[in-house]
Amino acid sequence: MKYISTRADAASQTNPRGFSEILLEGLAPDGGLYLPTHYPHVDDATLNRWRGLPYHELAFEILSLYIDDIPKADLRDITARTYTKAVYGFEAITPLKPLESGVYLEALSNGPTLAFKDMAMQLLGNLFEYELRRRGEQLNILGATSGDTGSAAEYAMRGKQGVRVFMLSPHGRMSPFQQAQMFSLPDANIHNLAVEGVFDDCQDIVKAVSNDLDFKRQYKIGTVNSINWARLLAQVVYYFAGYFYATKSNAEKVSFTVPSGNFGNVCAGHVARMMGLPIEQLVVATNENNVLDEFFRTGSYRVRGSAETFETSSPSMDISKASNFERFMFDLLGRDGARVKSLFKDEIEQRGEFHVSAAEFAKVAGYGFVSGTSQHSDRLVTIKDTFERFGLMIDTHTADGLKVAREHLKPGVTMLVLETALAAKFADTIVEATGRQPERPHWIAGLEGLEDRPKRFTVLPADVDMVKDYVTRHCQD
Repeated sequence: MKYISTRADAASQTNPRGFSEILLEGLAPDGGLYLPTHYPHVDDATLNRWRGLPYHELAFEILSLYIDDIPKADLRDITARTYTKAVYGFEAITPLKPLESGVYLEALSNGPTLAFKDMAMQLLGNLFEYELRRRGEQLNILGATSGDTGSAAEYAMRGKQGVRVFMLSPHGRMSPFQQAQMFSLPDANIHNLAVEGVFDDCQDIVKAVSNDLDFKRQYKIGTVNSINWARLLAQVVYYFAGYFYATKSNAEKVSFTVPSGNFGNVCAGHVARMMGLPIEQLVVATNENNVLDEFFRTGSYRVRGSAETFETSSPSMDISKASNFERFMFDLLGRDGARVKSLFKDEIEQRGEFHVSAAEFAKVAGYGFVSGTSQHSDRLVTIKDTFERFGLMIDTHTADGLKVAREHLKPGVTMLVLETALAAKFADTIVEATGRQPERPHWIAGLEGLEDRPKRFTVLPADVDMVKDYVTRHCQD
């Protein structure tokens, strides 16, 4: 299996890269995102063989279709060490939680930072350590977070040999729990940079640094954001797992609703569907920052500036420039890299928006995508209703998903809503909705008094050169 850029530069087409190369690289040299040259097709017999496999074995089977430059025995060992009951609290790793008839939550947030990002980040940490040890190299990870990616990355990378983390977050725009998870870590290889701006400013800085190829190579810069294909690949696994948990035969179809800001989580569902997983619909749920919903309704993609990016009670979705959307557009446009480059590099950078043709927009339905949006008042109603009817406390992002999911139910098609985080991460809104404090999971140590611990972070302006300077001064620590 080889990988090419969504912007189809000549080098990537004539000399496609192996998995281990792009694992440490992140963005392609032309600014595009890596995708496999093709999606492996999973037939009915393979689906039957995979049913009932433990999660770590299912992960190995799926990953081995895309990774052929790591020995199978080593890859199996990595997945077995990553997906354990000790880390995730449950043998099933991503068990289903039943709601009303035909509607389930898929529990993705039982890892160490109480967010679905752990599902991929724990694997990424083990892959990074394995590959760096194999090469005898080091890596400086530069990432951006709107709330959950940062803590998941830092918890996955703390103590890892040869890895330093420089994590950018929007100053003052995460929940107190999210901030405490990141800023209270004492590990010397973890650096938190609070950027005076919104998440998109942080993400733009990461991309700008990654596009400076000389700097990137000199200081061995890698990424953990969902622009890294390995992270997205890990997320493909729980779509298959959820499908197997919810069905008895491959004749059944299911739909998935995915709270989405950066399009990475739902893009993994797109990959699973392209592989042949029987998915009826992929429902994209947005909050007040509804850039993606606007596209799936109109065919127009318009990024927002900082002034138009709302600060909401589902802050991990306060994103107005969805990086992974480029991967879907690459497939939608027939893998025409030149067309993708003209949209994302030329039109977005010059005009801040693009519009696909009527014929191109008509193809969207064929990929199963629909969408909807949710407001703060919707979150409160959904959180309160879910607690009163089912005894479950859900977080604000999952509430966005559940609200939108109910607008797209189809008779005879099970709907799985991907849980984004546990309610404990957003206690203020949970209390507002239910009048009760959410409990913290008993299987994860060290959560009590988290917000009161000393915090280590540096405030910086949204300036690429200042971030580069910080990395340069600390990359040898």
